[in-house]
This record gives sequence, C-alpha cells and structure tokens, in this order.
Amino acid sequence: MSAVTATIAEGEMDAALAKPTLRDEGARLGFRLTLPAQILVLFISAFPLLMQLYISVTDWSPLSGAGWWSAWEMWNSFANYTDLAADTRFWSALERTAIVMLVCVPAEFLLGLALATLFADDFPGKRIFYSILLMPMMVVPAVAGYMFFMLFQSGGPVNDILSRIIGTPVTIAWLSDPTLALIAVMIADIWQWTPLMFLILLAGLVGVPEDQMKAATLLGANAWQRFTTIVLPKMKTIIIIALAIRVIENFKIFDTLYIMTGGGPGVATETISVYIYKVTTQDLIWGYVAAIALAILIVLSIVAVYAMKRMAKVREVAA
Repeated sequence: MSAVTATIAEGEMDAALAKPTLRDEGARLGFRLTLPAQILVLFISAFPLLMQLYISVTDWSPLSGAGWWSAWEMWNSFANYTDLAADTRFWSALERTAIVMLVCVPAEFLLGLALATLFADDFPGKRIFYSILLMPMMVVPAVAGYMFFMLFQSGGPVNDILSRIIGTPVTIAWLSDPTLALIAVMIADIWQWTPLMFLILLAGLVGVPEDQMKAATLLGANAWQRFTTIVLPKMKTIIIIALAIRVIENFKIFDTLYIMTGGGPGVATETISVYIYKVTTQDLIWGYVAAIALAILIVLSIVAVYAMKRMAKVREVAA
C-alpha cells in the first residue's frame, strides 16, 4: 500500500513540476509580444550588413551610373579584400588608430578611476565639481575639435602658457608636426572622454559593499589593500564594460580629429575612420569602402565578444 501511495505521490510531483509556472508563462507571453519588434530589429540590423557584404565583392561606384541592385554585374570575386590586404595606407591608418587607442584608453581609465575614487566620498562642493567635471563629455565633438584647433595654434593659448612658464617665447607648430599633431589629437580625446570613464567607474565604485570595506578596515587592511582586494575585484565587470566601450569608440574617432588636422599633416593623423571617409568621398570606390568597413566590423565584433566572455567568466567566479 505504501508503495502505491509513494508512486501516486511521485506522479503528482512530476506532474506539478511539468506544469508551466506563472513565470514561464509570463516569459512565453513576453516573447510572443516582442516577436514582431525582434523581427524588425533583426531586419534593420541584417539588411545593411548583407548589403555591405554584397557591395564589398563588386567594383560598384556611384560614378558607374548603375544602381546598387545592378552591382552584381561588376562582380570582382574577392579582389577588394586582396587589395585591402596589400593596402599599406590602410594598415598605416589601422596602426595609428591602435596607437591612439593604446594611449588614450589607459590614460582615460586611470584618470577616471582616480576621479571616481575621489568622488566616492563626500566633500564640500562635490556637486558643483561633479557638474564641471562632466562638461567636456557634453561638448559636441566638432566643437571640441575647433576649440583644440585654436588652442594648439602657434600663437595660441598652449604656446602662450608654455612661454610664461619657461620665460622665453614658444612657437611650437603643434598641428604641423606629424608627431605633435597626433599628441594634440590624443590630448583632446582624453580631455573629452575621461568624464565618461569616470561616470561608469563611479557607478561601479558606489556599488562596492560598505560592510566588506569596514570589515577589512577592522582586520587592519590599509587603503591600498582594500582597493586591490575588494574594490577592483568587485568592479571587474564595470571595468570591462568601460574599456570595451572606449576601445570601440576609439575606432570611430572622427569629428574632433578631422576638424583639428584633417588627417594631416600628410597622413600623420589619418586614423581608420578618416581613411574610410576620404576613400568614400574622394576616391568614390564604394565597393572597396564596403570591404574596409566589413573588416573593421569583424575586428570590433571580436572585441565585443571577448568583452562579453570576460564578463561571463567574472560572473561565474563571483557566483
């Protein structure tokens, strides 16, 4: 009798487990309701990508007189990609983009982290300084480019300040020298986007459990030990997000740079976005441009996937 009762109870339990819960039903309903929007977003995302792939294997150009739907008549196999692999100007632009990224992103991260640590505590006038600190991020990049273009002129404020410090006239041609022009562009980028890094890192810093910090203090840990053993591990996900955003955004740097230098002198400050712009508007080889853009998209997708995998790994360790 007990065996029969146990079997019945087990069957009832299995039936109860198999029965959809309210949460499961809600998830299914949500999926069905958002399915049209998901299909629309997929179409909006996939169509330009497929168009780009289609055009990238052709010699199509607006000068050809044919519409994009006739681009297949100018099929060139994968000649654009082989040309891209041998294009020294493309690789030079990619190298300069990497240099800007490797200088600006770490600088913005360190400055942003230092400022976030400072603003995590209360002090007089915090809100005022907070507002002032975020102002550069609110400036339109084109306006920032013009502002730094004026600052780095031979007779501009930067040389004037240096003249007063040194005591002798300084007439450095910042934007006419290949190395100094790139440095000026990086200074402008760091000035404008350090506040974004600060804002993201501050959000992560505020989320660090206060009780753990107090416990570590009671155990005799100094500020540096608390920072390295508690704060940084808790902020790993936020740090990965902040770095990934700025790495991807550095590949798209254009407005500020183009207004300051136009990619010059020569091609000294020609990053990948400026190079794509010039090939698009001056050379009008749109099939080749599509191949370049697709190659950059692949690179940025790798960065995004790597960042997501790192975040997933951090969550697994935390769990």
